[in-house]
Amino acid sequence: MVLILFLSVFVTYFYFNDPAVFTFSNQKSLPIYRVDTNEKKVAITFDVNWGKDRTEEILEILDKHDAKATFFLIGKWIDYNEQNVELVKEMHKRGHELGNHSNLHPDFTNLSREKIIKEIEITDSKIYELTNKRSKLFRFPKGEYDQESIEIVKSLGYIPIQWDVDSIDWKEQGAEVEYNRVSSKIKPGSIILFHNNTQYTPENLDKIIGEFKKQGYKFVTVSELIYHENYEIDIMGVQKKLKI
Repeated sequence: MVLILFLSVFVTYFYFNDPAVFTFSNQKSLPIYRVDTNEKKVAITFDVNWGKDRTEEILEILDKHDAKATFFLIGKWIDYNEQNVELVKEMHKRGHELGNHSNLHPDFTNLSREKIIKEIEITDSKIYELTNKRSKLFRFPKGEYDQESIEIVKSLGYIPIQWDVDSIDWKEQGAEVEYNRVSSKIKPGSIILFHNNTQYTPENLDKIIGEFKKQGYKFVTVSELIYHENYEIDIMGVQKKLKI
């Protein structure tokens, strides 16, 4: 039994080829890492963090390609300054999706139920105040979760979202390295992770969207990509439509 569990975890690790998206097969419930679909559509997501902000440039590139994205917002980032407040409004105005990424970006595996709920509700109220719309998507800070934190998030009506394509852009290892890392892994149903404050992301975003649109891909929000009923999530975190 131990050997079977080990092999399952081992296969999962190399399937995603990135420790940041490591999943545990003995979990009863998982976030969505990817969607099982034959349609050439993918979702670009941004974790919105502190640092040299390139959000305005990112928004212009998305507009250039008529592509939509999902931004997972940290509550403290929103109210850090007035510019960030206006950027949130601009994301919403341009038709992008806003997801909840907690208020202070803590490790949810070390928080009590009360603190998890508080982290989510604070950011939810900030997003609602600026857009008059509540998000139903949540991404765990640092991608870290356990069974209890997943169940709490789901009990609040949120859908936990991870990713299967990680740019690892925060390491800033070079534009070509990051481009190849992302472009080699994109497939129908992929959820791609970028950040708003990294050096090569705007350049690669422009190139990746342009190249994959030529291949017939469409870039949509996470909510447009995922199934909202009659689905299951397998041990790899792949969301699959149930056949009825």
